[in-house]
Amino acid sequence: MILELDCGNSFVKWRVISAASGALITDGIATQAIDIVRDLLDRNIGEITRCRLVSVRNDVETTAIMGVLSESLKVNVSRVTPVERAAGVVNGYRDPLRLGLDRWLAILAAHDMCRGACLVIDLGTAITVDLVAANGAHLGGYIAPGTALLRGQLLTHTRRIQYDAAEAALALGDLSPGRSTAEAVERGCLVMVRSYVSSQITSAKGVLGDDFTVYVTGGDAALAADLRSVRCVPDLVFRGLAIACP
Repeated sequence: MILELDCGNSFVKWRVISAASGALITDGIATQAIDIVRDLLDRNIGEITRCRLVSVRNDVETTAIMGVLSESLKVNVSRVTPVERAAGVVNGYRDPLRLGLDRWLAILAAHDMCRGACLVIDLGTAITVDLVAANGAHLGGYIAPGTALLRGQLLTHTRRIQYDAAEAALALGDLSPGRSTAEAVERGCLVMVRSYVSSQITSAKGVLGDDFTVYVTGGDAALAADLRSVRCVPDLVFRGLAIACP
């Protein structure tokens, strides 16, 4: 079995897949590598024979995660590193080493799936948008605050905006104008994100033409999954990880 990890800014998303078929066996979200090891032991899924990961964390944190996994599971850990081209895709950054590896893997997977032009939108802590031409040329992209960052800025910098998690959960029942602070903030942030995604799809036509596929991934992907022409692929980064570390 293969253990795959996506070490993001806030959490480590992980999953175990069959080495033979690629079928999902189990998955989870953790804050520390040792919690993943404990989960694997508790679930009694059997021996992990391979481990591969992508990390946007600094080298110290990433090395620590790899060390815990290697020592606890007695397995080599493969880490994705930046490259200028792979799987028919050419990195479009002036300095290819500066393109986030999670973005790079999502791009690889998206182009591999459609074999044509695509728009890749990752709704995570930050919202990243990447445009890929039909020939695999990465044309660049955009980075904007995600829903949690938008909300956090309001809660942190506006003294009179205060509400708890229960109010926040109830506020997202619909998108009608909010009649409480919680409703106004939560729905306002959601409308901003959805509007941003829609505007990116519209503007991409000026770069990619009319024939391109839109992929949405990330922890908040469900917020835009119902938009017209969007394909929601929650495991897009993991799919790219398998391409980069076969």
